[in-house]
Amino acid sequence: MRDDTLFSPHGKHLIAGDWVASDTTFTNDPASGESATFSAGTPDLVNRACEAAEEAFWSYGYTSRADRAAFLNAIADEIEARAEQITDIGTRETGLPEARLQGERGRTTGQLRMFADHILKGDYLDRRHDTALPDRAPLPRPDLKMVQRPIGPVAVFGASNFPLAFSTAGGDTAAALAAGCPVVVKGHPAHPGTGEIVAEAIHAAIQSRGIAPGVFSLVQDGTREVGQALVQHPLIRAVGFTGSLGGGRALYDLCAQRPEPIPFFGELGSVNPMFLLAQAAKARGAEVGTGWAGSLTMGAGQFCTNPGIAVVESGSDGDAFVKAAAEALKDVQAQCMLTDGIAKAYQSGKSRFDGREGVTPVLVTDSDGRNATPNLYETDAKTYLQDHTLGEEVFGPLGLVVRVSGPDEMVTLARGLEGQLTCTLHMDEGDTAQAQQLLPVLERKAGRVLANGFPTGVEVADAMVHGGPYPASTNFGATSVGTLSIRRFLRPVCYQNMPDAILPGDLQP
Repeated sequence: MRDDTLFSPHGKHLIAGDWVASDTTFTNDPASGESATFSAGTPDLVNRACEAAEEAFWSYGYTSRADRAAFLNAIADEIEARAEQITDIGTRETGLPEARLQGERGRTTGQLRMFADHILKGDYLDRRHDTALPDRAPLPRPDLKMVQRPIGPVAVFGASNFPLAFSTAGGDTAAALAAGCPVVVKGHPAHPGTGEIVAEAIHAAIQSRGIAPGVFSLVQDGTREVGQALVQHPLIRAVGFTGSLGGGRALYDLCAQRPEPIPFFGELGSVNPMFLLAQAAKARGAEVGTGWAGSLTMGAGQFCTNPGIAVVESGSDGDAFVKAAAEALKDVQAQCMLTDGIAKAYQSGKSRFDGREGVTPVLVTDSDGRNATPNLYETDAKTYLQDHTLGEEVFGPLGLVVRVSGPDEMVTLARGLEGQLTCTLHMDEGDTAQAQQLLPVLERKAGRVLANGFPTGVEVADAMVHGGPYPASTNFGATSVGTLSIRRFLRPVCYQNMPDAILPGDLQP
C-alpha cells in the first residue's frame, strides 16, 4: 500500500500474483484530474490468467469453508485499509461524489463479510443423505450423499456504473470466491485505476492468507477480442456480467456457441415500471410524483433499477402526479455521467422520444457534454404497446408516463411488458382488489416486486433477488445480489456408496 493520499496507478495487469505490463496501452478518461496510462489486455494474458485459475482450483476448490471465510474477510480488511485512496481515484475517474463511493465501498466489504458468514453456516451446501437400504425389495438402495460443489474458474466483467460493488471485488467475485471458484476479472475502461487498487487489496489478502496466487487475476480493458477470449476460454466454467443488452447478448451467444456451452449470468437492462393505483393516486398522487422524480434522477439515473416508466390512469389524479413530477425534475441540476460514451448514449436515447408520434413532451432539456439533465414524456397504453422502442432502457434520468383508461387497461399493459428487474405498486388499502389482479402478472415479469417504494436501492440480504426474465437478465432463476447468488457457481454432486474417508470435507461425518 502506498503512503501518499493520492493514488497513482502503475497501469499493469495482475496475473496470478505478478503485475504484468503489455505492449499496447490505453488511457482512462477521468471526470476530473489528469488521465493515466494502462496496459491493454490481450488474449495471451487471458490465457495465462485462466490457466493459473485452473491450477489454483485444485487447491482453492478444496479449502475449508473456514479458510475461505477468513480470506473473504481479509479482502474486506485490505479494501478498508485503502479507503481514502479508493475514494480518491474513484471520484476522479467516475465523477461520483465522495459519499456515494464511501457508501459503495461499505457495500462491497459488506458483501464479502456477508458471504464469509454465509458459507460458515453451511446451509447453502444443501446437503442430503439417503441411507442405504440393503434389504429393500425388489432391489436394495445404495447409500447416497449429495452436496453442492464449486464449478471451477469464473470470469467476471466489471460494470460501468458501480466501480466497486459490481466490479473487481464486487458481488460476482465475492460469490464465486465464497463458492470456492477462482476468478478472472476483465476490468472496465471507465475506472481502471479503481480496479487496480482493489486488485492490490485482493493480492495482499492472497499473500497474507497463503492462497494460491492464481485464485484471482485482473486483466485490464483491451479490444473486443479480450472479452471474447475470456468467455470462450475452455477453462472458464461460468461468466458474471453487468452491462448493456447488446454487449451482454453478444457474449451470451458466444458462451452458447462454445463446443462445451457454459452459463452466462448477465444482468442486461430494465425500465422497472411503476404502477400508481387509483386510490393511491387520489390520496397522494403528487407526493408519489415528487418521489418518483427523486428516484429517477438519483445518480444521474445510472442505476439498473432506475424506474423509467410510470403507469398512471388518465384524469385529474394522474394529472397531479405528472405535474408534481415535472416540477420536481425542473429543480434537478445537471449531473456528471460516468463516461462520455454513456452521456452520448443518453442523448441518443432521448432523441428517440423527440417528435415521435403519440408521445407528448412534458419536460425537455438539452444535455451538454458529459452532463445529464432530466427529461419527461407522456404517452398512452396503445401507443406504448405498439411501439417496442418506447420500452427500451434509456440509461439516465429520463422518464415516460404511460396513461391508461382504467384497471383493465393497466393489466393489459402489464401483460405486454418484457422481463424486468423490478416492478412497483403504489397502492392504498382501497386498491387491494386491483393489486391482487396485477400481482400475478408482475411476478411473472420481474425478479422483485415492491409496494409503496422506489426500486433504486438493492438491499444486500438473504432474500434479495436482483435478476428477472429476459432481457433483464439471461437466467431468470438466478440473482446477482444476496446470498442466493452463490448458487450460480455451484453444482450438485451425488456420491454413491462412497467411503467416508475420501468424501469432500463438507460431507465428512
